Amino acid sequence: METNLTDEGLLRQIGTRIAGLRLAMNLTQQQLAEQAGIGLRTLQRLEQGEAATQLSSFLRVCRVLGIVERFDALIPESPPSPIAQLRLQGRQRRRATGKKSAEGRKTTDARPGKWTWGETP
Repeated sequence: METNLTDEGLLRQIGTRIAGLRLAMNLTQQQLAEQAGIGLRTLQRLEQGEAATQLSSFLRVCRVLGIVERFDALIPESPPSPIAQLRLQGRQRRRATGKKSAEGRKTTDARPGKWTWGETP
């Protein structure tokens, strides 16, 4: 699609593409309208590029034609912010802590004996 088209021109191109997909799927306008749950006249206006159609009708037609997944290319999801990325990573451990005794004091498995001044280990 060309970016320099007017709104009406873009609507006509979208309508032409929808009509082409419908024909490629060998569906009549009546069949597509029924499967999408919209009126025949609504589909006809959509294929003609008339602005009187509602967005919900457009979405229903796109579902029947199997092109909803292509909306990702049209409106990509924004990447998470740097803060959100940090939150997704979770907290990483920075250091290990020793085991705690019953009194709540930290202990280690290999504790040296009591040391006094003047002794050499």
